[in-house]
Amino acid sequence: MKQQGFMGIVVMSVVLMVGQGHAADGVAAKSLYDRLGGKGAITAVVETFVGNVGGDKRINGFFGSTDLTKLKMHLVNQICEASGGPCKYTGRTMKQTHAGMGVHDAAFGALVEDLVAALDHHKVGKTEKDELLGVLGPMKSDIVEKK
Repeated sequence: MKQQGFMGIVVMSVVLMVGQGHAADGVAAKSLYDRLGGKGAITAVVETFVGNVGGDKRINGFFGSTDLTKLKMHLVNQICEASGGPCKYTGRTMKQTHAGMGVHDAAFGALVEDLVAALDHHKVGKTEKDELLGVLGPMKSDIVEKK
């Protein structure tokens, strides 16, 4: 169960984002959820991301006993909800999830690299990618226990 939470690093970071923005003229802008392409596109990115992590010897040991089907479902729901979509996530906080795992700076960095590769693979736009990655920095203190 602890390993499952490590993947939530990325997803819970999205929770900090505002799902519905406003354009300069006051007209509601598309939500991040819509700009990402909806649940189908989010599911595809999560699938690629989990595959990237699974093949990454730097961090895949954190996931040795993880139920990947359940993990993917939680990740999709977290990103969907956090980006303004219709899904609901009911999981734990990042601090609760990662307590005692011994996540270190290098592991956090590797996970971010794997996410960037998944976003690039699915041709996520620079604005959306930057928005997603921009919230990872503040989450780091709730996740990384070893420098």
